[in-house]
Amino acid sequence: MSNDTAALSRAMTLYTYFRSSAAFRVRIALNLKGLQPEQAFVHLRKHAHHAEAYRALNPQATVPTLVHDGRAIGQSLAIIEYLDEIAPVPPLLPADAFGRARVRQMAYVVACEIHPFGNLRVQEYLRGTLGRGDDDIKEWQQHWIGLGLDALERLAGRGRFCHGDEPTLADICLVPQLANARRAGLDLSPYPRLLAVEATAYELAAFADARPENQPDAE
Repeated sequence: MSNDTAALSRAMTLYTYFRSSAAFRVRIALNLKGLQPEQAFVHLRKHAHHAEAYRALNPQATVPTLVHDGRAIGQSLAIIEYLDEIAPVPPLLPADAFGRARVRQMAYVVACEIHPFGNLRVQEYLRGTLGRGDDDIKEWQQHWIGLGLDALERLAGRGRFCHGDEPTLADICLVPQLANARRAGLDLSPYPRLLAVEATAYELAAFADARPENQPDAE
């Protein structure tokens, strides 16, 4: 760790939960940047995110939240782009405008079109308020994940990663979503391109070390 990244790390705290795919994204980005902030664990299943002290940091009561120099940032993509600005090496977006747009397009497929339909609070609403059972919820998740992955399979380029030969924001979003897809029991065999990108990503410690099962709060 360089002096610059060490200084940045000391000034940061990441509020995280091992199974959160949004927190998984941020852990990958931090690892790629060589940043090692202090971690504070927010147990979503125990509703720790609803505590007033946490809501004061993040009014949405979601994870992750990054606190840097006493200032809090929520939303994983906002955090990741912030990290890319304050620690620009390695870059997580391409140098050219069209490349940046394509990478963001793929990232938003996950963050805006897949993830919101299947996160924990949506599942809790389906189960608790609408009275849906586990089978209905699994079918719901598989439907929305499948629609998004169908698009990503076509959008992903021919390089080692989703866009070229270096990891970008697109891969940071894709890999945690594939982990979610497996938890939902979705057949991933129709997505050979995405699976190849995932396998390449997990060859890097930045991705492998960020996996849910490798986190200190994993159960």
